Amino acid sequence: MKRTIILGLSLALLGGLTGCNSNSDNANNASSTSQKASQSSSERSTNFNVSVDDAIKAYQEAYPDSDITSLDLETSFEKYLYKIEGVDDSKEYEVTVDADTKAVSKEQEESLDMEDKDGVKRREDKLALENLLSVEKVSDIAIKHVGKGKATDWSLDKDLGTTYWEVKVMDGHKETEVKIDAKSGEVLESETDD
Repeated sequence: MKRTIILGLSLALLGGLTGCNSNSDNANNASSTSQKASQSSSERSTNFNVSVDDAIKAYQEAYPDSDITSLDLETSFEKYLYKIEGVDDSKEYEVTVDADTKAVSKEQEESLDMEDKDGVKRREDKLALENLLSVEKVSDIAIKHVGKGKATDWSLDKDLGTTYWEVKVMDGHKETEVKIDAKSGEVLESETDD
């Protein structure tokens, strides 16, 4: 009788330990899956389904007789969106393009002020869009310039006739904005906020 009870208890303990290991394995698998998801979202910073060229084409399809004056790629509610602004001789436009799905939404359309009409703003602010460096390339340049970190936001703009990328690089709580010539890749300036 004693042997039966001891054998029964031994089997119960062994089964309990096996169950614990199984639960532990499940917890480890869940933790591993969570880490992979976290890694993929951090690695994702420059892996977009929709390229800058695709976003520009989507804007140009929406407003074919206008010129692009700025382009931002930033996160909104955990989704990356291209926000593109443009202008023709009498109006300015704003479009967003989802960086994953290429869904286009026309955000805004308004008339220009008198001093900006008749091509004035168009000539001053039109971006040079030929032979642009990719988001991936300017991210690499910016991170190398800063030393380490992760590129999180990108803006394409123009100053003194030069079209440039401004890349935000985050390293912990340190934020550095790096301006890079959009064609040559030359670092024009950088500014760090702690």
